[in-house]
Amino acid sequence: MKKAKDARRDNDTWVADRLLAWYQTHGRRNLPWRMCTTPYRVWVSEIMLQQTQVTTVIPYFERFLERFPDIESLAAGDRDEVLHLWAGLGYYARARNLHRAAQLANGSLPDTSAGLMALPGIGRSTAAAILAIGFGQRAVILDANVKRVVTRLHALRGDSASERSLWQHADAHTPAERAGDYAQAIMDFGATHCRRSSPLCPACPLSDRCLARERNLQHVLPEPRRKRPLPVRAVHVLLLVDAEGAVLLERRPDGGVWGGLWSPPELPGKADVAAMGREWGGRIDGVETLPAVRHSFTHLHLDITPHLMRTGRRADILSDSDRHVWFAPNDERRLGLSAVAVRLLAGIHA
Repeated sequence: MKKAKDARRDNDTWVADRLLAWYQTHGRRNLPWRMCTTPYRVWVSEIMLQQTQVTTVIPYFERFLERFPDIESLAAGDRDEVLHLWAGLGYYARARNLHRAAQLANGSLPDTSAGLMALPGIGRSTAAAILAIGFGQRAVILDANVKRVVTRLHALRGDSASERSLWQHADAHTPAERAGDYAQAIMDFGATHCRRSSPLCPACPLSDRCLARERNLQHVLPEPRRKRPLPVRAVHVLLLVDAEGAVLLERRPDGGVWGGLWSPPELPGKADVAAMGREWGGRIDGVETLPAVRHSFTHLHLDITPHLMRTGRRADILSDSDRHVWFAPNDERRLGLSAVAVRLLAGIHA
């Protein structure tokens, strides 16, 4: 009876046991968000790491935590400064949601899945990471790296690779104790060992029970989604520059591309560029159409044609507007600028 019970226990815990042992030697323990695992730091890191590489996130995380070391300072912070610190990291809805969630959290993050998921920008797996790593609770995570490990381990294909099935397998392998260490272990293992391409199967601690390797499917699984060609959208923007080198910027709507960030005004398709320049900047000294710039997103290619105009004065109506600002090369305001705005402004002032 005891042997049968021990056999069942081994079957239930062998993945966690092996990955925790692997993590002890190979885990990335020096990552800045792992050196002090408060719920707040875990939350910020998990949001930043969504669809973003660790090496990219590290300097952003360090700068962000230096300015906003806790949830209270983030809640009290100005949204422009939050977006400024996020600029270049992409997927800006993450920053807006992070800021809004901090304001709604009343000084501390909830310690339940339901409470966390009630905050903007926190889904099931992110909530689980906060609970497991930040609060030390047993919680089941299922990010892209965990999905890859589970898919290969069980050779899941077609209908068997459904979200429901993946959650069930992930739950079965999550231990009752050390769930935080396990969450970090399996995420690291998927990112650095059971990689999307060139997985390190010969040195894998799970190889003797990995069905993908047994069936020679490790380079096939997970089955890739069918890629569709990205659509191309063409837009025109106005680069209106005054005598002091300040550029007119417009705050974009919260939804859509670069939501809430500052960018040169986008022009309607058939707009009279010169007329708009006169309306916004007074007398203009000609219009120069610059070469188009392409900026690619995961869902779209954006071809941007800038129209450069110079004016001797600023439009008074815009000087105190919530939607428009004049931004000079030496401006000390920490505005959240879109990546294209940074690129275009650098070209003007080069």
